[in-house]
Amino acid sequence: MEITVQWIRTSWTKESRGGEAASRRNAAPIGFALPPAGAGTCAHVVRMHERDGFTPHATWEDRDKVDVRFREAGGRLRVFPRVQPLFALPPRPRRPPAVRLGPGQWVRWQLNYRFSSALGIRGWSYWLDTFNIAYGSVEADVFLSTPTVIVDEQGPLR
Repeated sequence: MEITVQWIRTSWTKESRGGEAASRRNAAPIGFALPPAGAGTCAHVVRMHERDGFTPHATWEDRDKVDVRFREAGGRLRVFPRVQPLFALPPRPRRPPAVRLGPGQWVRWQLNYRFSSALGIRGWSYWLDTFNIAYGSVEADVFLSTPTVIVDEQGPLR
């Protein structure tokens, strides 16, 4: 059965924590239409960063590079993102369980992180990872619709 993966990483610094810059960041999409090429074992990867106004930059990458574990069994797909790196905040002592998708279903799973630079010299940086994962055949605009399952694993970043 087909597995379609879209991984969106939005990155920013303290400059985009408030005001107009935060409004631009919060307006960044969490789902994109899939381009026509790259299916199979590839993931549609989109990066957005404050340095270029959160403009999306998309590529196709090997699905094995995406920090999500997949397992097919009994006609369902088990999905569980890994949390890496371990030194990031917020701490996640208790994580939600894996999601099991049936054919035609999809999940949107979001995780956020805060990192300090070496010795704290450059201040904090932040990431929001959004994983859109569908099981079975899908249309190009699948990730623009409402997900079957939403997992919001965002924690306080201070």
